[in-house]
Amino acid sequence: MAAGQGSATEMTRALDAAAARCLRSGAQLTELRRQVLALVLETDQPLGAYALLDKLKAQRPGAAPPTVYRALDFLLEQGLIHKVERLNAFIGCVEAGHDHGHGHDHAHEHGHQFLICGGCGATIELSDHAVAHALADAARRVGFQLRKTTVEAEGFCAACLASGAGAAAGAPA
Repeated sequence: MAAGQGSATEMTRALDAAAARCLRSGAQLTELRRQVLALVLETDQPLGAYALLDKLKAQRPGAAPPTVYRALDFLLEQGLIHKVERLNAFIGCVEAGHDHGHGHDHAHEHGHQFLICGGCGATIELSDHAVAHALADAARRVGFQLRKTTVEAEGFCAACLASGAGAAAGAPA
């Protein structure tokens, strides 16, 4: 699943795949969790917990911060979303629900690389195994064993660079 699902049909498919993934792991994607996941997936930019709460209140007026935090914790545990630490915000996982031919999902076994645009805030998750391997190799050379990796890189997206927003903010020409 990726952020910014294009149509209602794609969103429904993504949410159904998430529900199936949860069932396979013995968990349940409740209606509340499904709503929070949909809110995360419908945008290309990571959302903070309070922004999610504001959006959720349109559907559930009595929603409170603990409601959102519990749902986010569940979605993180299930490998359906990531937390972008630099932004203290959440984004859908590009690999969630994908079966890679091994008969099981990869809950967050892949290395995370996030490209964060300093112009518009768009965030892109990459799953570049070469980056993950290079980092693991560098760690091994100094006697360190990685448990998990997250790389958060800041710069400017193609749209911001094309519009000149990146140059105005100090991106090289």
